[in-house]
Amino acid sequence: MTRMVVTGAAGFIGSNIVKGLNARGIDDIIAVDDLTQGDKFRNLADLKIADYVDADMFYDLFAEGYFGKVEAVFHEGACSDTMETDGKYMMDNNYTLSCGLFNACQERGARLLYASSAATYGGSDTFREAPEFERPLNVYGYSKLLFDQRMRRELGNDFNRAKSRKGRQVAGFRYFNVYGPREQHKGRMASVAFHQFNQFKTEGKVKLFGEYGGYGPGEQKRDFVFIDDVVAVNLWFLDHPEKSGIFNLGSGRAQPFNDVATAVVNALRGSTPPFDTASAAAAGLIEYVPFPDALRGKYQCYTQADLGALRAAGCDHAFADVQTGVGKYMAELSA
Repeated sequence: MTRMVVTGAAGFIGSNIVKGLNARGIDDIIAVDDLTQGDKFRNLADLKIADYVDADMFYDLFAEGYFGKVEAVFHEGACSDTMETDGKYMMDNNYTLSCGLFNACQERGARLLYASSAATYGGSDTFREAPEFERPLNVYGYSKLLFDQRMRRELGNDFNRAKSRKGRQVAGFRYFNVYGPREQHKGRMASVAFHQFNQFKTEGKVKLFGEYGGYGPGEQKRDFVFIDDVVAVNLWFLDHPEKSGIFNLGSGRAQPFNDVATAVVNALRGSTPPFDTASAAAAGLIEYVPFPDALRGKYQCYTQADLGALRAAGCDHAFADVQTGVGKYMAELSA
């Protein structure tokens, strides 16, 4: 039976990847995480795994071959708090640990599919997987970028068509704004859709940032990507071991935060006919709050994944738009 490893397995994306593997009948899965935040266990409780290993123990054991033959490692474990300012902690978690895991995967014959981030682009207005567009705004984005740079160095500048030094697949995914089930533990780093669900349930309205960065209230745009689409692309690469490289993983469309808020309101109210943004705001269902000083100069007002490299690799997955994905998410949260 095929053995998989998922790091960050009790987290948002990791647990959904475990779920996606289970849906294929794969349950020989080593789940790796740090359950200091104990409530994350809920993300694994309904899933099938072979073993759970604490992150503090796993990396050395894996390098020593303790887990036998592993087909692929989905490396989702990281510090993903973009507001974290402890650079040493961030680099240890997101760079140094990942470098060691890469080396171990090469030695052990395991493929590596890892989480990068759209935060690598930071202040750029072009979101294409090339060094000239990579301008991180925080140490989180830099930690992810540095590992991407390391992979380019290890695998050659023509990474997207190169084999690793031992012929093993290495694929990094620059996640854009992912939302969906199993993110409830993330606190302030959970998606805007999750926070708005709770705001609407408690206050009968949702909140968005007001004008900032030359954008009107709620008009800042992000590439919002539904978690089911993220899992589908990861599993496509699992099915195509000959494909390596760094790939954007977003929907390929930029939509304003107003679209998310309106989709949340319509899904939770069952509005017929549905509200548009202006009518939802006029009805007091969307409230705009001042842009926080703590985020000034560190905030991406616009992101849109360039899917050219993904499509060139042969992945033609169709991504949900905000209205569709948020509608599904609200139904799951309300169940």
